[in-house]
Amino acid sequence: MNSGATRVLVVDDEPTVREVVANYLRRDGHDVAETADGAEALALVERETFDLVVLDMMLPGVNGLDILRRIRQLGDLPVIMLTARAEESDRVAGLELGADDYVVKPFSPRELAARVNGVLRRAAPRPATTSDRLDFGDLVIDPKSREVTLAGELVEFTPKEFEVLAHLAASPREVFSRADLLRDVWQSSPDWQDPATVTVHVRRIRNKIEPDPEHPRWITTVWGVGYRFEP
Repeated sequence: MNSGATRVLVVDDEPTVREVVANYLRRDGHDVAETADGAEALALVERETFDLVVLDMMLPGVNGLDILRRIRQLGDLPVIMLTARAEESDRVAGLELGADDYVVKPFSPRELAARVNGVLRRAAPRPATTSDRLDFGDLVIDPKSREVTLAGELVEFTPKEFEVLAHLAASPREVFSRADLLRDVWQSSPDWQDPATVTVHVRRIRNKIEPDPEHPRWITTVWGVGYRFEP
């Protein structure tokens, strides 16, 4: 194994799909582990260190959504879902649980490899949009420590949730579309990443900082345009 390479776990019960995906990723210089079994995938994730997981949604036994749920309990390991289902509800289910991207079968292995590289780039830590502490009374956002406090209590955020909140708060009352946030925070575009990713992250942020997430005080929706932070 190349110790300097990123490690990717490919989980799919179709041997041909798994083999093709693994080969393309190895050509890009990644160390690849493979499994067809959901239970084994969980054991590997809990026992070993990976930089990204390519995860089929429909697996025998432990399905992909259950595996994703467990991965999110463990941390922020990037996950790309593979699914034969194109329905929006299936995509949103994965995004709600924290998937970073999804690819619908049948797919181009070259495109999947490009998406893997893109997600790995976006997952790399980047400095926040400002180095100054953002103080809005009860809500305080500190880009240096990457901490958020609400009424003096520390609120836990994933790295991407923090970056979305800090980016919005750094420009109070400025409206950002979902495409703007994909570009600025994910360094992506709607052509590569589902805009619903932004919607899901904003919903999770609201659930953590809003007294009433259905009637937000901090992050408001400008209908038909995007989101705005209210200082």
